[in-house]
Amino acid sequence: MTTTISPAFVLNSRAPRLKSLPPLGLYIHIPWCVKKCPYCDFNSHEVRDQSGGMPEAEYVAALIRDLESALPQVWGRQVSSVFFGGGTPSLFTAQSIDTILSAIRALLPLELFAEITLEANPGTFESQKFIDFRAAGINRLSIGIQSFNPRHLRLLGRIHDDSDARRAIEIAGNNFDNVNLDLMYGLPGQSLEEARNDIETALAWGVSHISAYHLTLEPNTLFHRYPPPLPDDDLTAEMQGMIEKTLAHGGYANYETSAFARPGRESRHNMNYWLFGDYLGIGAGAHSKISFADKIVRQMRYKQPREYLAKTAGILDSGLAIMEQHELGRDDRAFEFMINGLRLSKGFATEMFVERTGLPITRIQRQLDEAERRQLLTRDHQSIVPTLTGRRFLNDLLQIFLPEKSRL
Repeated sequence: MTTTISPAFVLNSRAPRLKSLPPLGLYIHIPWCVKKCPYCDFNSHEVRDQSGGMPEAEYVAALIRDLESALPQVWGRQVSSVFFGGGTPSLFTAQSIDTILSAIRALLPLELFAEITLEANPGTFESQKFIDFRAAGINRLSIGIQSFNPRHLRLLGRIHDDSDARRAIEIAGNNFDNVNLDLMYGLPGQSLEEARNDIETALAWGVSHISAYHLTLEPNTLFHRYPPPLPDDDLTAEMQGMIEKTLAHGGYANYETSAFARPGRESRHNMNYWLFGDYLGIGAGAHSKISFADKIVRQMRYKQPREYLAKTAGILDSGLAIMEQHELGRDDRAFEFMINGLRLSKGFATEMFVERTGLPITRIQRQLDEAERRQLLTRDHQSIVPTLTGRRFLNDLLQIFLPEKSRL
C-alpha cells in the first residue's frame, strides 16, 4: 500500500519530491540476551549485566511512550508489518508482547493480516509460552538455530544444543504455520559436508522460510579481536553454491542474497527494507527510515538500555529518545536504494527507483552503464537485475554506486 501525499505537505520545491509514500513497517528492538555471542555485533546486552535483572515492565512502558511520541511522523499511515528483533525478544513474557501489540493497534492503523514476526532462540522455548505468543498476535516466528552441529554451537557460544534446536522447531511447528530458521555457514573449522548436514536437516523440517548467512568477523566483536580459524573463500563459495542448489531442489526460491522461501512465504517485513520502504524503529538502538514529501529522514534511538529508559521518561515533552537524525541527500538516496534493491535475485522495477527516491533513473546512468559493461547487472526499460556474477560479487557491484565523496 502507498499513501498519496497532499500538495499541502510539499514544502520544499528544491528538494527531490515523492509523489507517494512507500509502505511502512514497525521494528521493535528488545536488547537483552541470556549470553552475548562472540560473533554478534547487534545491540544486545546480557541480562546478568543489568543491575536488578531485565527491567521488562519498565521497558514495555518506554516502548509505548516512544511510539506515542513518533506518531506525528507517521500520522495516518497504515502499518504493513511488525518485527520484534533483538537481542532475544522471546525472553519477554507473552503478556508483555500482548501489551505492546495492543498499544500498536490502539495508536496506528495495522493492516489486516499484517505480518507480525518474533525472533526467538532455542534456549528460551517453552510450549505454553509460544501458545501464548500466538494468542497475542504473533503469526511468524524466526528461530536462531545457526547450526545443528553441537561442536559448532559451542564454538559460536550459543546457549542451546542440537536437541534444544530440534525441540524448538517442533514447538514452533505445532503453533505457527510461518516459521523461519536462521542458519550460518563458513563456521570455525566447518567442512562442506558439515554445512550440507545443517542445510539438509533444516530442509527436512519443511518450514516456510530459511535464512543462510555467511559468518563474517564484524568489528567490536570477540571473534574480530580473537579470530577463529575459518574456511577459506573457495570453500565458503562452494558451501554457498551447495546451499542454493539444495534449497532450490527442495522447493525454496533464493529471492534475496541470504533468504530462501517457499512460494508466497517471503518475509514481507524484510522485502520492505530491500525495496527501500519506510520503517519506524522503537526501542534501544533502533533505526528508522521515514519518508516525507520533500525529505527522507534516518534516525537512531539511544543504544544503551538504561540511557534509553532515562531518555524516554520525558519523551512526550522532548522527543529525547532519538540520539541521531539526518536527512538523506540525493546521492545517499540513490546509493541506499541500490544497496538494498540489488540484494534481490530478481532485482527491481525501474519505476520503483523513481517512486522511492524521487530521483530520475538518469541520476545513476553512468553507474548503470559501468555495471552493465562489467556484466554485473542487466536492465531494460522496466527492470534492473543483478547477474549471477553480480550476486556472487555483490560488494564489487555496490561499490560502483558508492557516492564519490565516500570513496575518498
